[in-house]
Amino acid sequence: MSKYSKVVLKKGKEESILRFHPWLFSGAIDRIEGGVEEGDIVTVHASDDRFLGVGHCGIGSIAVRIFAFKDVEPDLAFWCDKIQAAFNLRQRIGLTSTKGTNVFRLIHGEGDGMPGLIVDFYNGTAVLQAHSVGMWVIREMLVEAMKIVLGDLLTAVYDKSSKTLPFKASIEPVDGYLFGGQTTLEVMEDGNRFLVDWEEGQKTGFFVDQRENRKLLSQYAFGKDVLNMFCYTGGFSFSAMRGGANLVHSVDSSVKAIEMTNKNVELNFPGDKRHEAFAADAFDFMHDIKDKYDLIILDPPAFAKHKNVLSQALQGYKKLNSRAFQQIRPGGILFTFSCSQVVTKTNFREAVFSAAAISKRNVRILHQLSQPADHPINIYHPEGEYLKGLVLYVE
Repeated sequence: MSKYSKVVLKKGKEESILRFHPWLFSGAIDRIEGGVEEGDIVTVHASDDRFLGVGHCGIGSIAVRIFAFKDVEPDLAFWCDKIQAAFNLRQRIGLTSTKGTNVFRLIHGEGDGMPGLIVDFYNGTAVLQAHSVGMWVIREMLVEAMKIVLGDLLTAVYDKSSKTLPFKASIEPVDGYLFGGQTTLEVMEDGNRFLVDWEEGQKTGFFVDQRENRKLLSQYAFGKDVLNMFCYTGGFSFSAMRGGANLVHSVDSSVKAIEMTNKNVELNFPGDKRHEAFAADAFDFMHDIKDKYDLIILDPPAFAKHKNVLSQALQGYKKLNSRAFQQIRPGGILFTFSCSQVVTKTNFREAVFSAAAISKRNVRILHQLSQPADHPINIYHPEGEYLKGLVLYVE
């Protein structure tokens, strides 16, 4: 591996790498032997020159994202093995052969040993998001590897990395198809049909990580008056309708999201008058809905993407949940979530508990929720558990 520049750590700073944590922070580095640019492959060594791993270097506090703890050559065969292992996991949990579902996360960054890479699979189209320059640089090789592993299952690959790459990177990424082109935008999840706009929509086009939680919601929805806040394209809304909700109101500040929600509801429940959608600010809409709903979903976008705004974000979660506790009918059910990685489970629970105390309602936890199995958490990288949720009974 001598062709790659060498990152040498300060004495005693190799412990986290020896425990297979994939992030190397800049403060642990003593020196770099050889010139490097962001995205370059480097080898990592202890102060006594012991080999520790291979990864992509970056600008910022995470200086290297390690994708191998063995002395390997990261060529096409290497990435084929990585993607095959990720695909095998999805096969084992039944996602690649489920008749009513053709949407799943194929690659989940550190959880699949590929830090800096997210790939969601939408009925033949793989939507790729690079969160590191290193993964973006090798995107063509990754496409070739996906074609080899997935074969006829793969009809297109869309690169949607322009908004996920580090803003300091001296590159100018442009979103577009790396293989194939746009085909159908219609996909299925648990028998529900919906449209996905991976070119213009948020994230990769749909929040794949809420699949199991949407299924759980449908079990609670029968006969309920449901409010789906931050509805995006309506995933929780048509799950509630499938579960037999009495009425469903979907709210999002984005007019485009509301238009897509209405299209998705019409796909599954044509002409159904139980649903109505509103383009409105969440806090404004929830200002005066006293006793109007007995099931409320709060699934806001990430309030905190960096630790320096954590305190502000926790106040936001407290304010939002407090409003829901104050307004929900007695005997109501609240599904509440945080998708902010820097917000821990403890942080989130404390914010929600504070909100409950402010409302002076008696609240009980029915479920503690997380991300589904196709968003696996690397046991050596607990930071990968980003989705937190609670299902609460409010007396």
